[in-house]
Amino acid sequence: MTEGFFPDHTVDSAPAAARRALEGTAAKFGYLPSGAARMAESPEAFEAFLRINATFENTTLDKLARETVIFTVATRNGCELCVALHTGLLTAAGADAELIAALRDQAVLPDARLEAVRRFTLHVLDTSGAVEPDRMREFLGHGFTTRNALEVVLGIGAYTLSTFANRLTDAPVDEPMLAFAWRRQAA
Repeated sequence: MTEGFFPDHTVDSAPAAARRALEGTAAKFGYLPSGAARMAESPEAFEAFLRINATFENTTLDKLARETVIFTVATRNGCELCVALHTGLLTAAGADAELIAALRDQAVLPDARLEAVRRFTLHVLDTSGAVEPDRMREFLGHGFTTRNALEVVLGIGAYTLSTFANRLTDAPVDEPMLAFAWRRQAA
């Protein structure tokens, strides 16, 4: 834990270069998420996350596939804030409760196609991208493309940045997401 080294910025207290992005983030969520408030200490890191995340959101992967990548990275990296926030987003979007529970529990997903995304994401992480041909064939065999494989890597990059920053700054789960709180399982 970082013992309070990182301030909970407001739009007014943040470095000037981060203020506009913080305003947009607060408008999008209806409140200023703690992760954004703390990451804004480095306007460059905050802007980099917003840009890479926007790029990931515009990939050819569908929303549930993207969320599977996000949850896989977030649970693996133990980002309680990300898991709570994305649980709330999926719940609000009407996603299947069994799918959400499996994503949070790092368990086999009830949807074979999304399970292929989860397994592929874990393999990319475990091998630092040196994916074995059988694992690539398995991923492609579920209707994904080589473009999608690179989009998974993009998502891993975006959410490695986010999860590491949230953990470094010790960003707490925000009050609107407390109902979706999640705790990292002891290793």
